[in-house]
Amino acid sequence: MRPANPIVLYGFRLSGHSHRAELMLRLLDLTYRFEEVDIFNGAQRSDAFGALNPFRTVPVIDDGGTVIADSVAILVYLASRYDTARTWLPADPVGQANAQRWLSVAQNQIAHGPARARIIRRFKGPYDLGAAQALAARLFPVLDTELNGRDFILGAQPSIADVALYSYTAVAHEGDIDLSPYAAINAWLKRVESLPRFEGMPQ
Repeated sequence: MRPANPIVLYGFRLSGHSHRAELMLRLLDLTYRFEEVDIFNGAQRSDAFGALNPFRTVPVIDDGGTVIADSVAILVYLASRYDTARTWLPADPVGQANAQRWLSVAQNQIAHGPARARIIRRFKGPYDLGAAQALAARLFPVLDTELNGRDFILGAQPSIADVALYSYTAVAHEGDIDLSPYAAINAWLKRVESLPRFEGMPQ
């Protein structure tokens, strides 16, 4: 199945949350148009954007009138609607539960660890750098162990869980977080980056 018209992605180029959504669109080879939401200048507070997402966060997609907000919700929607082979989102209950486990990690430990450290160091965000880095220091050894012996986080095939975890992990160095001790994570990052139509986070 293909969208009748290009999907509109409302996002911010330097946001890892937006990157997740755009990367999924690219990996599924879907046509889309990126609409920049200048969150540093308050564009997300406009009435027009609030009508799309009352929480006023990016990303949001508009797929022919179907509006989906939140990065992991977008991943689930795109994989469910456009990946008829169900390679990106498992169809079996155990596979779905395992995918959801890592989507939760992306929205919790990733968001409050490496993502928050990046916001502090790159954008002067008003958070506790030490706490964010400490959370990353607890997260990445677990992720490295889980990836040891696997090509991707759920096994041999990439899934939306890999997409959700990738963006902020790949730029962890921007939060002064060193990934060099984690061989399995670094090998996994390269495998994700080798996928067809991959495009990385803007630097």
